[in-house]
Amino acid sequence: MEASILVTNNAKKRIEGLLSEYATDQFRVYVTGGGCSGFQYGFKFDEQSAFDDDVIDCGCFKVLLDSLSYPYLLGSELDYIEDLSGAKFVIRNPNAKTTCGCGESFSI
Repeated sequence: MEASILVTNNAKKRIEGLLSEYATDQFRVYVTGGGCSGFQYGFKFDEQSAFDDDVIDCGCFKVLLDSLSYPYLLGSELDYIEDLSGAKFVIRNPNAKTTCGCGESFSI
């Protein structure tokens, strides 16, 4: 079975590098309302998982998607980039119809 989102090697390395700073091995990727395009992406280490979370096992950590965010993120790619604008996690989302200039928000 294919994972609901793909986690790139860059994202895996960055999350693994941050694990010692947090008391959990679970990294949540989620969608909330807001941002300049309607929805925005969120990322956090989360000690709690819900019964309906989609769990992607990446070895030494797990990526969690809540059931509300799942349909918006299905088929996406989680990456970590470092460029002139800074270092950040990014989502490449094939479901997004439009995105803002910084890529942190989107609409369906």
